Amino acid sequence: MSGTSLDGVDVAAIESDGERILSFGPTGYRPYSDDERALLRQALSDAKALTERTSRPGVLADAEAFITRAHAEAVEALLQAEGIVRDKVTIVGFHGQTVLHRPGDRLTVQIGDGVALAKHLRLTVAYDFRAADVAAGGQGAPLVPIFHQALARSIERPHPIAVLNIGGVANVTWVDGGDPVACDTGPGNALIDDFMRARTGAPLDRDGDQAARGKVDEAFIARVLAHPFFDLPCPKSLDRNDFALANIGLPEMSVADGAATLSALTAASVARVVPRLPATPKAWIVAGGGARNPTLMRMLSERLAPATVETADAAGWSSQSIEAQAFAYLAMRTLGGLPITFPRTTGAPHAMAGGIIARP
Repeated sequence: MSGTSLDGVDVAAIESDGERILSFGPTGYRPYSDDERALLRQALSDAKALTERTSRPGVLADAEAFITRAHAEAVEALLQAEGIVRDKVTIVGFHGQTVLHRPGDRLTVQIGDGVALAKHLRLTVAYDFRAADVAAGGQGAPLVPIFHQALARSIERPHPIAVLNIGGVANVTWVDGGDPVACDTGPGNALIDDFMRARTGAPLDRDGDQAARGKVDEAFIARVLAHPFFDLPCPKSLDRNDFALANIGLPEMSVADGAATLSALTAASVARVVPRLPATPKAWIVAGGGARNPTLMRMLSERLAPATVETADAAGWSSQSIEAQAFAYLAMRTLGGLPITFPRTTGAPHAMAGGIIARP
């Protein structure tokens, strides 16, 4: 999995039948270099002009080749490091890199060549998970709720449970026994990361250190939350650039105040979704890069009280690898023809299978 934070490729092995998660295996990480991240940021920029999902203008062709190669390297490194025998691997789930997501135009683009990856790895690959849902009128995101529901079965927490994934964009899955309910909540780490890169050259606010020292501009947060997106019912989804640093009107402020304000915006947008869920969650479990930010976790706890807020690691899951594990799980569901999207997670017209199978 390579997400909207553009930090690298997470890879994880699980054992599953597509319904149950039988065990979690080893995990790995292949970081991107500065030049590789710059290539992907340029690909995001070039993708804004896309009108056809198979077109690869500008640097998109080079970026697609790189994404495919980086994922191959990540899988090969895990197999070698952990002594995993290749013929024991049933399937690889390959999300690709989202460079454009406009479900309203029935257009979503994840670069990455699943056929080439299958040939390189000599393994069966499932890829292109979002396209069928979007073509049918769904949002195509989030895709991980069915995995979150499977995870939630394994822990004892008061229901309803909300599983919050904070990547570049944040999304929530609401679980209470029936089919999950899900949506994107708003900006995740992307605004914070882009602000830090623009102001300091650092890729992120590590451990929320700058945000912890800053003062939050609540008036700015209120202006952003007036955007019509936040009043939409679930399901709903965002492109990484829908709330971009260049277009949100952030006032001039210090690095600490900017980091604090953007972190608080992420927390406030999560709290804003609560009234749109079927019932108020009693327990929140946070995964993704945001779970490693103590300042953001504190802000979430304050805005979501009296519900409990804990990291996925504290719940016995893996904050770092949860999305890679999710796409391994979705690959197994794709192989079995099981649905991966649902009316209350993406707005699909019915429970839908998705993904394409490529064999070596």
